[in-house]
Amino acid sequence: MHVTHDPAAAPAEQISFDQFLAVDIRVGTIVSVEPFPEARKPALKLVIDFGAGIGTKKSSAQITENYEASALVGRQVAAVVNFPPRQIGKFMSEVLTLGFPDEAGNVVLFKPDKTVPNGGRLF
Repeated sequence: MHVTHDPAAAPAEQISFDQFLAVDIRVGTIVSVEPFPEARKPALKLVIDFGAGIGTKKSSAQITENYEASALVGRQVAAVVNFPPRQIGKFMSEVLTLGFPDEAGNVVLFKPDKTVPNGGRLF
């Protein structure tokens, strides 16, 4: 899957509302962070609590340019929770943590501007 980081790029092809609903984007709170030195690109291993319905899930996130591991615990983030798990080295990433590129193309995490219950679904 190719994702463009060019803010001047044209929008992606139109999709139906049902296609949008098929992507399950939930909010969760980061409960632990570890370095991921084995990753090809600098990354962190996140454990995110999505509440009772989903539980805790692991994610590999290439966010080291903008975030220190110690500052991430307790932060809410958004993630796609219904992709198949992806093996990254010896680590199984279970969700895709979402963000936007900054001016240098580095990830800035997406989060709600107020605290919301873990597991809430984006609509």
